[in-house]
Amino acid sequence: MSSQSKPVYLKLRDMIAAAIIDGRYPEGEMLPSVRALAAEQGANPLTVAKAYQQFQNDGLVEVQRGVGMYVVAGAADRLLSSERREFLSREWPEIRARMERLGVSVADLLSDA
Repeated sequence: MSSQSKPVYLKLRDMIAAAIIDGRYPEGEMLPSVRALAAEQGANPLTVAKAYQQFQNDGLVEVQRGVGMYVVAGAADRLLSSERREFLSREWPEIRARMERLGVSVADLLSDA
């Protein structure tokens, strides 16, 4: 699914996952509140809540009722692993096929760097 056709809650989920992997939301730290992230991203709070629900369903965050959501230990490693699998199974084949169509090789990319 292209980024353009993804629902907003999945785009937010991807953004939050990247922030966890990059360490902007470290393990053990609290995620921004639904309202704060909605305001920051210009999104509907219900959309942010749906994105957060995905992390809760996947066991990547834990909710402390009345306090907030916290990134669980091991979440960054689990996300990194699943993001790699997703990239290699869905995105890379399309990129590779396009590179082949265009006559671009990895060596060409490295020589341009």
